[in-house]
Formats: sequence, C-alpha cells, structure tokens
Amino acid sequence: MADTNFDIIVVGGGPGGYVAAIRAAQFGMKTAVVEREHMGGICLNWGCIPTKALLRTSEVYSLIKHAESFGLSVKDVSYDAKKIVERSRKVANQLSNGVKGLMRKNKITVFDGTAKLAGVEAGQRKLAVAMNDKSNLVLTAKNVILATGARARQLPGLETDGKLIWSYKEAMVPPEFPKSLLVVGSGAIGIEFASFFRTMGAEVTVCEVLDRILPVEDEEVSAFAKRAFEKQGMKILTSATVSGLKKGANNVTATITAGGKTQEITVDRVISAVGIVGNVENIGLEGTKVKVEKTHIVIDRWGFTGEPNVYAIGDVAGPPWLAHKAMHEGVLVVEKIAGVKGVHPMVTTNIPGCTYCQPQVASIGLTETAAKANGRQVKVGKFPFIGNGKAIALGEPEGFIKTIFDAKTGELLGAHMIGAEVTELIQGYSVAKTLETTEAELMATVFPHPTLSEMMHESVLAAYGRTLHI
Repeated sequence: MADTNFDIIVVGGGPGGYVAAIRAAQFGMKTAVVEREHMGGICLNWGCIPTKALLRTSEVYSLIKHAESFGLSVKDVSYDAKKIVERSRKVANQLSNGVKGLMRKNKITVFDGTAKLAGVEAGQRKLAVAMNDKSNLVLTAKNVILATGARARQLPGLETDGKLIWSYKEAMVPPEFPKSLLVVGSGAIGIEFASFFRTMGAEVTVCEVLDRILPVEDEEVSAFAKRAFEKQGMKILTSATVSGLKKGANNVTATITAGGKTQEITVDRVISAVGIVGNVENIGLEGTKVKVEKTHIVIDRWGFTGEPNVYAIGDVAGPPWLAHKAMHEGVLVVEKIAGVKGVHPMVTTNIPGCTYCQPQVASIGLTETAAKANGRQVKVGKFPFIGNGKAIALGEPEGFIKTIFDAKTGELLGAHMIGAEVTELIQGYSVAKTLETTEAELMATVFPHPTLSEMMHESVLAAYGRTLHI
C-alpha cells in the first residue's frame, strides 16, 4: 500500500505544482502531487506548448507563401489540418511524459485523483483524495500547496458547446479548420488563435469590449498590432459587445454592437476567449481561513493563504496568469517553507509577458501611461525594426522596441516590443530589471552584431538622445 504521509503535498500537477514538488524534493522533503488529469496541467497539455506548436506551423506556412521574396520557388502550397493537429498533440504528449519522468527522477509520489482539504489531525493537514480508479485515500502532510489552476470563463449567451462555440481546448484540436471565425476577446489567448487561423486562411473577426486590442500592453504596441492584423486581412472591432449567438446547423450568427451600430455576422465557428476563473470549487476551502476574491485565492507575498500551512500558487492565486509566474511562485513558496534565508517575494513588474502572434508581442514592467500615472517623470526611447540589419536580412522589418526609464534615477521601468522574435528578446530586459540595472549599465553593455538584440541597445540610447542607427 502506498505511503500516505508526506512533508509537502501539492494539489495540481501544472507548471507551478510540478516545479514546487521538484524544489521540495531537492530539499529532501517527502513530496507528493495529486493530479486529476494530465501531468503538466493546462499549460503543457492544452495551452502554452501545443499552441506554440500550432503557431510554429502557421509561421512556416506564412514563410513558404512568401518564398519568392527570399529567392525561392515553391509551388502548390497546401496543408493537412489533421497532421497539423497531430504534431501539436505529439509535442504536448512528449513533454507531459517528460514531466512524469521528472517526478520519478526526484522520487515524488503522484496520485491520480482529485484532492480536497479535510481538516487537521495531530498537527498534520489532511487531504481526502478521490482516486481516478474510484478508490478513496486520506493523505496527510505538514504543508499543502494548492496549485489547482484555472479554466475558461463562461459568459451568459457565449457558453461554449465544443462544436460551434469553442474554448481554447476545442480550438486546438479542430477536425477541420474553419473558413470563417469570430474571436471574442483580444487578450493573448484570443489574439494567438486569431493570428493562427488567419494565417491558415480563415476570415477572422476579433471583437474586444475595451477600446483597444491587447489591452494590457502599451498603447503604442496595441495600435501597431491592430494595424498589422488589419493589413493581414483581419477585421478588428473594439469597444464592441456580442449580445447574442444564434446557432445554425453548421454556423453561428453573432449580433455585435460597436460604434453605436449593431450588425450581424455569420461565421463557421466562434472562439470565446474572455478570461479565466480559478478552480476554487470542491477543494475543501469551506470552513477554512482561505479567502476567495473574484474566483481566486487571496495570498500574501509568500503564497500564504491565511489557513495554517496552506499555500496557493499559479493561476488559482490570481494574476498575472502565466506559467512562468506559477513556476517562480512554486519555488518561492517551497524555499520559504524550507527556511531558506534571503528568499525574495514575487515582484510582478519583473514578470515578462509574451503573445506569440504574428508579429510577436512581449513586455515587462510599466507601460508609459502607467509610469506617468504613478507620478514618475520618464524618459522614453524607441527603435524600429527597419533600422536593424538583422531584421532586414530576415525579411522582418516591421516592429519596434520601446523602453521607459525613470528620468531622475535611470531605473528601467518597462520595456515593450512588437516584431519578430521579441518573445525571446524580452528576457534581456527581465534580467536587467531583476538586477535593478540603470540606463548607464545598459548603454555600456556590448550587444553582438548583427542581431535583433541590438535594437534593445538602440532603444535605450534613444531614450537619452544617443541613438546611432536611425
């Protein structure tokens, strides 16, 4: 019979959960993970990873269609939707199996089931686990980390049905690609799917209730992205609401109000990407000191919930809803439990965000508007892709990098990018912010040539009137 007493039990095997478990095991703690579905969670199985596989296919497809601009001749370009989806699923399965291997390597016990808090006994937290094989277990541990994640938000009148109205999950495994599509919501998830299906040939309309797409990004990035998407043939509706969806036999008619006008559009499929809600139900929070606000568990800067020895990390613990934030939180919480000296709490302005559309979008820290609203006097630098030799050589001259500094101290407040490979470039500014770098150190840094990263240097120089190549 499996051992049922542990030092730490993690509820949820997503990015935050499995990383927390590994870090606990590295401290020699006896560790278990309870996962009801797939190791790796939504991110690895139905989010971050398989969507990037799909988007890579669309990127390659786009390049092939423009082969002539590279001096190449390619004829009869086509695609097989089934094989595209199969590749995406293979990538996800490979990594899911990899996480299972990491659990074995670190001697972490994995229970396939659903867990809920069940009180305290003899100083130990109790978890009631309904196993997937229909058996029941009671596990005990000194500490419990809740990493139960989140799920797609369902709005009245926009409920997904898995057939005509999709969530992210159905959008990743379509039996065939739609010829027309309405995407409701223009955050990272909505825009990535809009970009993918548009590149693959669908007529795409994006409906956003706020006054601009990618609303968490800097306003200049949002405006540039809108122009780029419209140039690709995407239809963008902002300050728009969907008041109803009428299902047909194999299509959906949406009633949309925007700019004071109401219109109806008929599309093959609708993707609802209107946010997420935390998985806080049926995990035993009733009768505990754990507080829930707006479907997310309230935590302090160390992940503590208020209930003794119960912690929460990742999407269930609130924004930003990013896998790398969850992983970092997992490590932070375990190190705090282990009594490691010098553990730093989470600084959300040091967490980069990435959207893998075409063109890519990446950012970290404050936008220009937010920095000014915080009372900061700022220096802002911008540098366009068209001024960079590597970007031109790649055939990717569209985009820019923008940096924001405190005018008094030289502190890097934020960086915002749109263009090719910016999701890789942003980490340079992430390191800079973590090290509390000023403009002086960034100016003195030698960037390799020819690379896209040189634009990061030029953007810093531009903030201080020293740009060289534009």
